[in-house]
Amino acid sequence: MAQGPTYRVKFRRRREGKTNYYRRRRLLLSRNPRLVVRKTNTNTIVQIVNASVVGDSTVASAVSTELGKHGWTAGTGNVPAAYLTGFLAGLRAKSQGVKEAVLDVGLNPPVKGSRIYAALKGALDAGLDVPHNSEVLPEEARITGEHIVSAYEHFGDKSSMFSDLGKKKTNVTTIPKKVATVKKALEDIPAAQLKKKKAKAPAKKAAAEKPKAKKPKREKSEAKPPRAIPRKPKPKKLIARGKGKKGKKAST
Repeated sequence: MAQGPTYRVKFRRRREGKTNYYRRRRLLLSRNPRLVVRKTNTNTIVQIVNASVVGDSTVASAVSTELGKHGWTAGTGNVPAAYLTGFLAGLRAKSQGVKEAVLDVGLNPPVKGSRIYAALKGALDAGLDVPHNSEVLPEEARITGEHIVSAYEHFGDKSSMFSDLGKKKTNVTTIPKKVATVKKALEDIPAAQLKKKKAKAPAKKAAAEKPKAKKPKREKSEAKPPRAIPRKPKPKKLIARGKGKKGKKAST
């Protein structure tokens, strides 16, 4: 445990393990928007963020759960879904006038060919200029999902990786075709719809309450109440000094 009068408490997000401020400072020195990629066990989130003194502002964003609206029926936590999510975020950023950005992977380990770089590949294909090394990008076979098809053909339904296929009614062998179909659907989105910001969820209306009965107003009497007369203070009893206590005779 750190001790001493010169110890300086670290920032809250640093203590919680959410932000590396040294890496963040180096990204902000570029003066370019950040391509922020974050992942969970089941989803991938891609954002284009501008930094300012007041705080960060999100210019465009996309979540892998949105792909279902464009025909995606497979899982949202794999490499093809991450690629399509980055592609959609890149299209929205281009519609907002963003041309270049820097990749912000946060605290995620920079693993070659991972979902982080699959989302980067999607943003690059959408037209964003992001400095990178082409060696870290996933191969085309992984982007189209051919590795998922080969794993399904090898393990079949016995593996826990494909245990939920019966619920989603997804045909794994058609994932490569789905990637091309969904990508074409994303390219056909009108520019006006890409610029359109998400509408905020309407606030829940409070339940209609019964009107409360108004209390009758008190009638003000014209006659003023009589003013209270203050009591006169009682005179204090005076005791002669030098004659001892009261009730005792002075000695002769």
